Amino acid sequence: MGNGYIFLLNYLRDLPGTQFVAKPLAAFICILFIVFIAWIAHFLTRQIILRIVHRVAKSTKTTWDDILVKNKVFRGLAHLVPAFIIFYTADFSFPDLHQDLSELDIATFEALSVDYYFSLKGFIDRIARIYFIVIIVFVANAVLNAAMEIYKTTEYSHHRPIKGYVQLLKIFVYFMAGIMTIAALLGKDPTVLLAGLGALAAVLILVFKDTILGFVASIQLSANNMVNIGDWIAMESHNADGTVTDITLNTVKVQNWDKTISTIPTYALVSESFSNWKGMEESDGRRIKRSVSLDMSSIKFCDSAMLNRFEKFDLIRDYVIQKEGELKKYNKQKNISDEDFISGRHQTNVGIFRKYLEVYLHQHPMINVEMTFLVRQLQPTGKGLPIEIYVFSKDQEWANYESIQADIFDHIFAVIPEFELKVFQEPSGFDISKIGGL
Repeated sequence: MGNGYIFLLNYLRDLPGTQFVAKPLAAFICILFIVFIAWIAHFLTRQIILRIVHRVAKSTKTTWDDILVKNKVFRGLAHLVPAFIIFYTADFSFPDLHQDLSELDIATFEALSVDYYFSLKGFIDRIARIYFIVIIVFVANAVLNAAMEIYKTTEYSHHRPIKGYVQLLKIFVYFMAGIMTIAALLGKDPTVLLAGLGALAAVLILVFKDTILGFVASIQLSANNMVNIGDWIAMESHNADGTVTDITLNTVKVQNWDKTISTIPTYALVSESFSNWKGMEESDGRRIKRSVSLDMSSIKFCDSAMLNRFEKFDLIRDYVIQKEGELKKYNKQKNISDEDFISGRHQTNVGIFRKYLEVYLHQHPMINVEMTFLVRQLQPTGKGLPIEIYVFSKDQEWANYESIQADIFDHIFAVIPEFELKVFQEPSGFDISKIGGL
């Protein structure tokens, strides 16, 4: 290219009226020619090589090569051809010397300056180096995107997301690219700039505090399998209650059940508490934990009439008969009459009601009796005696679960009067108006 420049320079000088502009015009024409050749080379590379690569990728059974093509990895590599052309032709306006410029005497230097641009080589060389850096950043970014997409096709991606690590690598690539660009513009060794950054470590830590915390948190979340994309989590401190849709280096996105999006800092999932419903979804049931408060004034011993009526109920007939036989036998051994409710043992309406709930729930087709199954009394309060249902439904889907739970308590509220029990309810305005005769 240097010979072409000299030929063009001499040709322009021989033309009338172009002696004064021959040197810059020759350099400008050479630069345009280099850019044109680089563009042609890039065009041919894309049209020939990339077509071959695309055809090969489509003909194979694997998907990773198609993903590389989709993320424009090979398109980025095609830019290396024009970059090399620009880099190796940057010295077209520089003389062929066997010694350094500083070793030339003034007369020789001035004589060469008439025909050559000494600084143009350095300028084009810097442009070519920056072009190389841009290509490397583009290809690295495309490769990382492709790697993440390939990883998503594996069975491990759901439980071990790597988006945070990919983002960290991208930050490292951009950071190194910035250092290399500054070094290319200043003409300095990049290792010198990297060494100088040691003094700025404290500032960098402050600037990238969230990134560093997020990176450490991502490792902990992944290593301990604390949360994955698709998990249902609840975190009251950040108003989040829904499905995890994305996990990045700095944030975790949760789509709440009302379709709003909550953004949680990644490190907050490690430093603060949250609930992950993944265990419930992977189990055989979903917990029903609800209580009904009974008016304690309605609790009483069962007389013969009540027992006879309870014996007509299929679900508790056997229990009432068996239990009554046991209690009568005990009272008889202790010489206690059936009318002595204080000294003897007798059935109560709340006890039979609790047994009824156990049998009813055991026979319910949507209750998983293999999991924890409790019908228990809680501590009595000023609002009555709570009878708690602690069981698990077979269906975990939210809408179905709520329907099962509602059906069970619809039945419970309706059947309570059959045991001569009352549900505790605080007085309303209607109750007060009845008392006042209004």
